[in-house]
Amino acid sequence: MSGPILVFDSGVGGLSVAAAIRQRLPQASLAYVCDNAMLPYGTKRDAWLVARCVTVCEAAVAASGACALVVACNTASTLALEALRARLQIPVVGTVPAIKPAAALSRSGHLALLATSATVNRPYTRRLIETFAGHCQVQRLAADPLVAQAEHWLAGAALDPSIIDACLAPLWQDPELDTVVLGCTHFPLLGEALAAAAPRPVTWVDSGDAIARRVAQVVSPLPAMAGPQTAWLTRAAPLLAPALARFGFAHARYLALDDSADIASLTSPAP
Repeated sequence: MSGPILVFDSGVGGLSVAAAIRQRLPQASLAYVCDNAMLPYGTKRDAWLVARCVTVCEAAVAASGACALVVACNTASTLALEALRARLQIPVVGTVPAIKPAAALSRSGHLALLATSATVNRPYTRRLIETFAGHCQVQRLAADPLVAQAEHWLAGAALDPSIIDACLAPLWQDPELDTVVLGCTHFPLLGEALAAAAPRPVTWVDSGDAIARRVAQVVSPLPAMAGPQTAWLTRAAPLLAPALARFGFAHARYLALDDSADIASLTSPAP
């Protein structure tokens, strides 16, 4: 396919990745898809989530004619990349928490991973830390309320400083902490607010530029930008239209899915 590079997330977090791709590849055509009807992904069962990611991404690739897919969601990447690569005939780029570069940047060897509960607790994340930061002291901190803060902020609501302070408070118990990994793609959207809430300077590291570099490696030739770019949503969200436009997606469209089976699977009791 010769269409755009499609960036996928459960919500607006992937816009931080889209911004990083635009910065590195300013002439590339992008499209965006968010499964906002089922946000957040981190609370869903693994098997359901894999099937849902495949359903949404197949529909979005077909609708957009995408030449590549970027899974800009840590939760989806840890679970669904293999299934997506098996089903799609285009390159699929995933997201990995930036543990390795953070360990290289830290001078004190004291890091923190700020992420959702799902990412913090996955064995995959523990293996990343053991492999790339085994010589460091790494605090793993779940900060799920920051996802909602990012979603509400991009929809036009004000941030709640008390929620941000409460989410970050455990970080500052380590006086030697100097580097924080933003392990959810929503969190870079709050970068200024997070830095303002820190009682001392720390280095904030996310995966956006690494993803953009990988896209540049695997997508050739790059699709040239031509006209307004589109964001696909699984639920109408008119309040998001201005934010999507700020990130270069002037057209917002509804992505129709046959998701009755997905919803039944989600709501049925676990075996």
